[in-house]
Amino acid sequence: MQLIIFDLDGTLVDSLADLADATNRMLASFDRPQLGLLQVRQLVGQGVRRLVERAMPGASAEEVERGIEIFLSYNEAHIADRTVTYPGVAEILDLLAQQRVPMAILSNKNVSLCRTLLEALGIGRYFADIVGADSLPFRKPAPEPVLHILRRFDVAPSAAVMVGDSINDISAGKGAGTMTVGCRYGYGDSDEIAGADYLIDSLPELLGLPIFGRKTS
Repeated sequence: MQLIIFDLDGTLVDSLADLADATNRMLASFDRPQLGLLQVRQLVGQGVRRLVERAMPGASAEEVERGIEIFLSYNEAHIADRTVTYPGVAEILDLLAQQRVPMAILSNKNVSLCRTLLEALGIGRYFADIVGADSLPFRKPAPEPVLHILRRFDVAPSAAVMVGDSINDISAGKGAGTMTVGCRYGYGDSDEIAGADYLIDSLPELLGLPIFGRKTS
């Protein structure tokens, strides 16, 4: 592999608690019922607009825009209050960096929030490129963001892998022609990522996959 493209939320970091806090702060502003972690988990992965629309069914266009503003403002101010990296993430990123494997982030979170979160958790230095929901006209599950990253690194699709926890990640990677790795520990349902080329239960399993030239256990 000459390039690894990582999803962020649900793949490298467990941010569900902070996303739920931002969602419930937004809902409280509209006197709507609060949501539990599992309910919020079902809303994430397609960007903030889709999250707000799904969290507030029947909301007017104006309410959605206001909801987005409230969510983003609160999330930015509390980006890493309860967010942590998944077990083994820092160690794996460090090993890959030592092996000089280029790494990029492709997220449906706005790019400024991606950068802020990565820096807050101390792992921003590992990534040569960060592409967010507002970086391009397209976002996952469209393949265009993956193709954009491949062009920037001048890497063929067959020499790259997309690693993520949702159907958006797997579809984007497959559409661009890369290998795909589904993370079963993330936010997506197991059936969403069943079509990935490989499935892992923790990020440290990544380096044991045949695509890295090592035998699996």
